[in-house]
Amino acid sequence: MGCQEDFRRGRHVVSRLHAHLVFVTKYRHKVINDVIWQSLKSGFQSAAQKRNIRILDANHDGDHVHLLIEYLPQMSISEIVNALKGVSSRIVRRDCMAEIRHALWGEHFWTPSYFVTSCGGAPLQLIQQYVENQRNPDPSTPP
Repeated sequence: MGCQEDFRRGRHVVSRLHAHLVFVTKYRHKVINDVIWQSLKSGFQSAAQKRNIRILDANHDGDHVHLLIEYLPQMSISEIVNALKGVSSRIVRRDCMAEIRHALWGEHFWTPSYFVTSCGGAPLQLIQQYVENQRNPDPSTPP
């Protein structure tokens, strides 16, 4: 499942949680250019640092962003998404309003929706096999 150094340790928990997040701009307008991307990354880093989230990778395609994060089990995905989207949106509107005003109006940069999938660790089938074999270590004998 990984090296011991890959795990995050707390007082009562050892974890290694990763998620792939995708956020889409309002109206799916392609407003993310290099300048806006720098502001978004600054917002993501600021929100992540305050919440002990690690951003392992980030990229964009003009109208949406992809983030690969590592997070602690005390935080829900919805809290993480709200923090990342909220702070990044505020920073972009503060620093780049002139550049986004033509495509986006109002106070919203992101759509309210998002995509998330868990990732990392062993494949689901391998974990399922491991769990099934806990009670019966001999895989040839039915449970």
